[in-house]
Parts: sequence; C-alpha cells; structure tokens
Amino acid sequence: MDTAAATPLSFRDATEADVDALVALVESAYRGDSSRAGWTTEADILDGQRTDPEGVRSIVTSPGSRLLTVEREGRIVACCQLEHRGEHAYFGMFAVSPGEQGAGLGKAVLAEAERRARETWGATEMHMTVISVREDLIAWYERRGYRRTGRTTPFPYGDERFGIPRRADLAFELLVKPLV
Repeated sequence: MDTAAATPLSFRDATEADVDALVALVESAYRGDSSRAGWTTEADILDGQRTDPEGVRSIVTSPGSRLLTVEREGRIVACCQLEHRGEHAYFGMFAVSPGEQGAGLGKAVLAEAERRARETWGATEMHMTVISVREDLIAWYERRGYRRTGRTTPFPYGDERFGIPRRADLAFELLVKPLV
C-alpha cells in the first residue's frame, strides 16, 4: 500500500501566503512537461499560463469565494475554487499535483468541495465549466454525477491570462450536478 495515499489529508481555506504555491500547483497540473506526469494536462491544447498570482489572489480575497487547499504532511497537493452563486456553487481551478493523480485524491477533494458548498451555503447544485474537447475529463466528472448541459461559452481567445490556444475549436461547456 502506498504510504502517501494512506496519510490523512487536511483541508483549509487558502490565505494570501499560499498564492505562489497554489499558482505553481495549478501550472504543474495543466501546463508544460511537468503536467504530462498526470492525466489532467492541457499541454496539447494550450500553451502559456493557466493562472497567475493576481487571479489566485482575487479568489482568495473575494467575499463569497474560497480556494480550498488540500495538504498532506504539510505539503499542498491539491486545490479547488468554490464560489457562492445563490442557489448554486461554482467549482473551478481544480488542480491535483501530477504525482498524486490517479490514486483517488481528486475524488476526495471533489466530494469535500460538494459537501462544503451544500453545508456552508445551502447550495442545491454545483456548476463548473470544462473545455469541451476534454472528453476524458468530462467523462470523469460524469462518473461522479455531473451532466453535460450543452451550454457553452467561447474560449477567451486573445486573452493570454487563460493560455495560448493551440487549436481553434475551444469552448467551455457547463456541467451541473444536483447536491440534494
């Protein structure tokens, strides 16, 4: 049995002191060669950055928003954004360290995020957007109760804060899961 997987996780809200570590985690999970160690990489569809310190800091400091930080043995191994939006909560900026992927950590983080949204805000649904060409990732969410809505929003082409697209067919699709 993997001893790291047996080590308990601790969940807490991020603080401004965590910003640099969280930017590094998100970048490692989605961009560049380091992301290829995990299965969540976007390196084949996007170059450039996934986030930046300003973007992470705005989530950490915004009312009604939090960046749930997950630690194992004092090291940040995962995170996700939760935002209160009335009847529903928004789930975003989900990242699991590439070396920790594939062992159930993502499932545990998602379940904890859903529990917190339901218990803290009374949210009845969780919403998220996923790049529509990420079929493997969408299938992962579908196995956890999310459903595709067919509602898409355009990818912000030309805004390099979200990355530099390597293809012209990117859009975000809304996925929804009831929390009751």
